[in-house]
Amino acid sequence: MMKSIRKDESIQLDEELYVEFGLDKLSDKRMQTLSGGTRQKVSACLAFLFNPDVLILDEPTAGLDPVASEILKEKINREKEKGKLILITSHILSELDDLVTHIIFMQDGKLKFHKPIDALRSETGEIKLSKAIASIMLKTTP
Repeated sequence: MMKSIRKDESIQLDEELYVEFGLDKLSDKRMQTLSGGTRQKVSACLAFLFNPDVLILDEPTAGLDPVASEILKEKINREKEKGKLILITSHILSELDDLVTHIIFMQDGKLKFHKPIDALRSETGEIKLSKAIASIMLKTTP
């Protein structure tokens, strides 16, 4: 349906996730009949389908099984290596360890810090993102 709505012949469609997730077997199903995890897969496929230069992903792995989560994370990393800007919002910091290069941390609508992940790890001595952020937040909390 989405391909038929946007009939731009000049765009090379990216159907990699569609194939990897096996969604071709479900193409006759209505979205409302799909499980939450399968809907998340469809949403991920749609985010990448038209090959945008900038992707904004909100909790991209939420509801995905471990295999699908790894497929999506590998796709995100491949697209990042192509020079695409990928913004990810997430409360699940452990999911971001292998995906991000910079951290913008906000709390209660306020920017707490913005820094490269390497600087964050160096400053805190922590490898895991969740521990590094917790370390900074504990230092700044009165």
